[in-house]
Amino acid sequence: MRGLRQLTRRLLSNVPENTVYGGPKTQTPSQRVTLANLRQKYARGEPITMVTAYDYPSAVHVDQAGIDICLVGDSAAMVVHGHDTTLPVTLELMLAHCQAVARGATRPLLVGDLPFGSYESSSNQAVDSAVRVLKEGGMDAIKLEGGAPSRISAAGAIVEAGIAVMGHVGLTPQAISVLGGFRPQGKSVSSAVKVVETALALQEAGCFSVVLECVPAPVAAAVTSALQIPTIGIGGGPFCSGQVLVYHDLLGMLQHPHHAKVTPKFCKQYARVGDVINKALSEYKQEVESKTFPGPSHTPYKINAKDVDGFLKELQRLGLSDAATAAAAAAENIEIAGKQSTKSS
Repeated sequence: MRGLRQLTRRLLSNVPENTVYGGPKTQTPSQRVTLANLRQKYARGEPITMVTAYDYPSAVHVDQAGIDICLVGDSAAMVVHGHDTTLPVTLELMLAHCQAVARGATRPLLVGDLPFGSYESSSNQAVDSAVRVLKEGGMDAIKLEGGAPSRISAAGAIVEAGIAVMGHVGLTPQAISVLGGFRPQGKSVSSAVKVVETALALQEAGCFSVVLECVPAPVAAAVTSALQIPTIGIGGGPFCSGQVLVYHDLLGMLQHPHHAKVTPKFCKQYARVGDVINKALSEYKQEVESKTFPGPSHTPYKINAKDVDGFLKELQRLGLSDAATAAAAAAENIEIAGKQSTKSS
């Protein structure tokens, strides 16, 4: 009986009693951002930050930067998988990206994109896909592109199923077949009114926020004023409730002529990480080819002289005399290099 009590205490030791019985706790910077936190920021007029992530390393960086929302975007099709549009990415692939991000980001609200083809057929399909993004992908909410009545109905069905939904209006990349490419929206009276009406419809469907992509600043300002939920701008100017950029774009990850052509005009590059990566890879190649890497400081695993002698004898016994000669020369070389390194330091 005593052993059982000890086992029970050990199993429960990672669940503090005040966590179970203490009631709601005040949010701290290390805890997950919730919809309630976002609503509080919105009510106070504080800008909301959102950045995309697609894998564990990018998620860790977004997390450590204190970003409010981490979006696992279907833009992974373009910046990770090299496609020209977002259309090829599948739900299965998005789930893999979501799972990796969920392991790396513990603080921001996690939002997963529903990819093209995963929610347009029916509300049932939309709900089923959204459920998988939460249950299998580890996300807190989903994002879908609005516009057509069927997509707004899908958003409403997902909300009714108990899943938080972020809408998306303006330039909706999944609709480039209809839009005729990646073209800004809201540049005419009818187009601007449609952006406002679609955003209002998504709010009515229960969305907790709406992304405004590639629309003129006055249109974004009008939508932001008309809605009672946060707007997140990407190429929509400074009058939205918050902003989002693609991880690779804002970091300047892809320094390549092709990518330079498709990097959005609205994106500010806060670094040129791609240049740093290219320089590091070139230096690595040069050092390997010149045989300066790995040097003594990066050859850490040692074998003592006695064991070297025994190893050489075993190689000779096995008839591997060339291997024995190579091993002996390597041992001598490493010993000399180590002494020289010690003197220079």
